[in-house]
Amino acid sequence: MDRNMENTNISTIIKKMSPEQYKLTIGEKSAVPLQKAFPRKRVIHPGAMGKMIPPKSYQAIWHDLLAQNNLTARQRTAYIHIPFCSQQCLYCGFFQNHCDNDRETLYIDHLIRQLKAAKEYSYLQASPLEAVYLGGGTPSALSDSNISRLLIAVQNLLPLTNDCEITLEARVNDLVDKKISSWLVNGVNRISIGVQSFDTEIRRRLGRKDSREIIFENICRTASYNKAAIIIDLIYGLPGQHVEDFILDLEYTKDLPIDGMDLYQLNVFEDGALQKAIKKGILPVPAPISEQGVYLEKAAAWLDNNAYRRLSTCHWAKTSRERSLYNTLTKAGKEIFPFGAGAGGLIDNTAIFLQRSLDLYINDIIADRAPVMFMTQQSDLNGLFSTIQAQAETGRLDIRKLSQKYGKKLLELEEIIEIWINHGLLKRNGQYTYMTIAGQFWQENITQTLIELSQELLCGEKQFIMQPIAR
Repeated sequence: MDRNMENTNISTIIKKMSPEQYKLTIGEKSAVPLQKAFPRKRVIHPGAMGKMIPPKSYQAIWHDLLAQNNLTARQRTAYIHIPFCSQQCLYCGFFQNHCDNDRETLYIDHLIRQLKAAKEYSYLQASPLEAVYLGGGTPSALSDSNISRLLIAVQNLLPLTNDCEITLEARVNDLVDKKISSWLVNGVNRISIGVQSFDTEIRRRLGRKDSREIIFENICRTASYNKAAIIIDLIYGLPGQHVEDFILDLEYTKDLPIDGMDLYQLNVFEDGALQKAIKKGILPVPAPISEQGVYLEKAAAWLDNNAYRRLSTCHWAKTSRERSLYNTLTKAGKEIFPFGAGAGGLIDNTAIFLQRSLDLYINDIIADRAPVMFMTQQSDLNGLFSTIQAQAETGRLDIRKLSQKYGKKLLELEEIIEIWINHGLLKRNGQYTYMTIAGQFWQENITQTLIELSQELLCGEKQFIMQPIAR
């Protein structure tokens, strides 16, 4: 960390900004901050100042990381990627491969081989995992025999805490007894169901087949086992969806035996299937960003009135069963051990992304190579960036705490905090600063700006371009 930046202060940083840059990073005062605090949403890049590691070093670095023995106790998780879906939904930007029984079985064979290799990783085995997340893709699309094989391997080969949260992402039409039993018998204790909307017409436009009645029936069937937390995902701002439709979705949950829900804002990916369908007139234009904040505002009020407990800016708990532990730990920058094609992770300050291609992943496993697509070495400031992101996820900022750990110069960020208070994004309560509903909606902008300004205060410049490092 470069400490020789005495002349860099928040005032000079702001003065150097163009009007457009100022609006994007600091925002502007508006009578309706929920809608107009910033010109557009930003993407969080917590890996600022990371450096690309050259491919020739991947295998050696992977080995060195996982052969370490000097481990101090720390919170850690694992992510397991299942890159198969029965079909592609229009709104999804993560589709990789259609389900194919033979290819699925071949993939699970090699994924288990990767897990068996992990049994020999002294660094991984030295301390238990608090959460394991099976994502995708669609993990529930796996046959009951293949998911059973995989989950048994997870239980036998990975070090798990006694209360390890094991989450499996599921589609509604996979919630059948044979599959549900295979998940629960083999350790899954949290099922995240991609409902997105209860409106049958909206769902079918987006590629989701099941009606509202089938959703209710399948959720109730899954909950009747009483062996896992049941979580549903809902999306706001979908094509053809109005605020009233979204609140009606929430009303439907009153009588459903769920333990929590995640509310996500619609992302329209550039050149994605959804954007193409909208441009062709196949789907109506969704609500613009300037209006989507109202969806969150109304939903947050509804959830407060119905005794939900907020875990983060997009996760709510209905019962004490929901912990959202994996999401909480990873957003706070804790270690993630990656398994499977397309998985991403963070091991001892090194970000690792595994081969996305099934063939390349399988070939690496066969050759006893680490199936790495690319690696980056995180900045020395990564702990600071992760702390900022973790604070923002809770909707509560504490600049004083940041300055105590990472340097008094960060107290200058209070000038930005005051601006955001004036803009209606934040409010004071004792030593903490809380996000208003407008701040919660623009949380990504607030987070990314604090990351960039912290970096510039401590280092004198922003460096988001990844540069190769020598080994």
